[in-house]
Amino acid sequence: RKTMFVKYAQGFLVLPGGFGTLDELFEALTLVQTKKVTRFPIVLVGSSYWGGLVDWLRDTVVAEGKAAPVDSDLFHVTDDPEEAIDLVTKP
Repeated sequence: RKTMFVKYAQGFLVLPGGFGTLDELFEALTLVQTKKVTRFPIVLVGSSYWGGLVDWLRDTVVAEGKAAPVDSDLFHVTDDPEEAIDLVTKP
């Protein structure tokens, strides 16, 4: 179900959520990172909500070599709804 959800996605807008949201976010990031699906924009809406996760990814996961620094380019964080839509709908 999740793979099909991502396979046909043209973009992800990720709003604050719980474990299910995190599961779907990391599924999408992993499939894009490993090139199992065509890259599409992944936008995290709400910098205060997602900031701790983004900091942990950078300061722990990337710093310990578990992910490449370039993997941070797989997603964007914004508080601006118009920017979020623009990021997901840009060609």
